[in-house]
Parts: sequence; C-alpha cells; structure tokens
Amino acid sequence: MNLFTGTRSTGGPAAGKRSRSALRALAATATAAALAVPFTAATATASAAPAAIPPGLSCDTGKHAIDDYTGFALCRNNGSQTQVFWVHLVCGWSPDVDGDRVTLRPGESGQSTAHCGSLGTGIGEIHVRP
Repeated sequence: MNLFTGTRSTGGPAAGKRSRSALRALAATATAAALAVPFTAATATASAAPAAIPPGLSCDTGKHAIDDYTGFALCRNNGSQTQVFWVHLVCGWSPDVDGDRVTLRPGESGQSTAHCGSLGTGIGEIHVRP
C-alpha cells in the first residue's frame, strides 16, 4: 500500500525497486545493531570486571585522584612467604602497561604504579599480577 496516496500497488517494476530499497535499509539497520551490541557488551564487561588479587595479598587498586591515566595497586603481604606483585593497567586504545615490581616480605606493604599513554582512552581495568 502506498502510504502517501492510500492506493494499493499492483506490482510492476516500481514495486520491486521499493522492496529492494526496503531490504537494503533493513540490512543496514540490522548490521549497525549487530555491530553495536558486541561493542557495548565488551565495554560493560571491561568496566565491571573485578581486579584479581593473588593469594596472600590484600590490595586496594584505583586511579590517581587527578589523573585518569595513572593507576596503582597498594598491597600488604598477609602470607608467610615473600611475594612479588605489580599493577597491570588495561589502557583502552593505548598499549596495556605494567607497573614496577614490588617485593614484600611477610607483614610489609608496598605500592606499584603505572601510567597509560595519553593518546588512548584512559584506564579500563586494573589488575594485580603475581
């Protein structure tokens, strides 16, 4: 049915062109929707993922108060053996970075810091690595 005139189409060459253009528009919309879903799902997953902390360490992680590109892990060794840890930052469009390695004897505390490249999108995730 023609929405402008209220008349019904009898087929013919013009009806086929309208059908193809409608299918193209539908395909373009479906493609855009399909591409948007994985990006949104990946973004939501990345920001919601908790930082994995190695056994024997208790750690606080976060971003610098005035710099969204600098992240840290402040850890305490609650175990009975010496442990080494470092912070790992997932930096969006820039390469991921690791902070300095910190060695803690039992009962000691220490901090590892890293900085994402300024051309990227900032810190997406912060992990503590053994």
